[in-house]
Amino acid sequence: MLEKPIAITPGEPAGVGTEITVKAWNDKSCPPFFLIDDAERVANRAKEANLEVPIKIISSPEQSLECFIDALPILPHKFPVHCKSGKPEELNAPAVIEAIEIAVSFAKTGLVSALVTNPIQKEILTKEKFQYPGHTEFLAALCGTEVEPVMLLASDELLVVPVTIHEPLANVPKILNENLLQRTILITNTALKTDFSIERPRLCVSGLNPHAGENGTIGLEEEQIIKPAIESLKNRGLRINGPVSADSMFTEDARKRYDIAICMYHDQALIPIKTLDFWNSVNVTIGLPIVRTSPDHGTALNIAGSGDADANSMITAIKLAHRIYQNRLASSGFG
Repeated sequence: MLEKPIAITPGEPAGVGTEITVKAWNDKSCPPFFLIDDAERVANRAKEANLEVPIKIISSPEQSLECFIDALPILPHKFPVHCKSGKPEELNAPAVIEAIEIAVSFAKTGLVSALVTNPIQKEILTKEKFQYPGHTEFLAALCGTEVEPVMLLASDELLVVPVTIHEPLANVPKILNENLLQRTILITNTALKTDFSIERPRLCVSGLNPHAGENGTIGLEEEQIIKPAIESLKNRGLRINGPVSADSMFTEDARKRYDIAICMYHDQALIPIKTLDFWNSVNVTIGLPIVRTSPDHGTALNIAGSGDADANSMITAIKLAHRIYQNRLASSGFG
């Protein structure tokens, strides 16, 4: 089977996306990829950051395979206005969104193996009536899939899934229910098999309240929602444990007893993985028919253009996207 390249979206053009993509190409350890962007803009931004990169303009994804070893392939994509590093321009928001749409189209039609998305500046996009909390929900809408997307954060130290994502903490108890929890866990269990090649996943589920509720004395969500969901999934054959107190489930010894931690809200999942391995953590959207990963950090406007942005998360995201694609092929019998 012929190799397919990975499509990389530009993200916020005023952020560090250009720099970390150029650094990823210079690293020489990544599988072939191309960047959807303006070649002149990329060259100028690389020069500003004191980075050297030869550029090759391509007209189709497959052309990137021919030139990747010698130059960074760029599929031309214009932004309406020039923006300085660290200074986003609202007029560029539609082009940022369009680049994501182009990459998803390539993935859906099989022209690329996966897409890796550079960080976006959500406050800029929402001013242009972007209706989604982030990439995860937008990608699901573009894929037209009935399966709801799930955010998974991956590093060599830990895999985590937050059941609720970009929600105010006060809303979490209102949103959390047995159906949502079971659906998230089932999607995660399947992804661990197909995307991460874990034949019999071990899942550990956190509580919502301190000490996992202490049998109802510190909140009732564990008794009314989390425990019933876990028991139901155990009866369906899943290897699952919980609810476990979140303050003790991330110790070194505890992490040896499971393959992934299912957490009830955003920070409960992201704080431990970012503390353990911030620069190598990757955001993965599971539950979609396409492969998507992203660096697990933001646009870093405060250092954009300086050349100081760490590219490790981008490099890891590209490599993981390639590995997930290969794992999916193997699990479907085409590897």
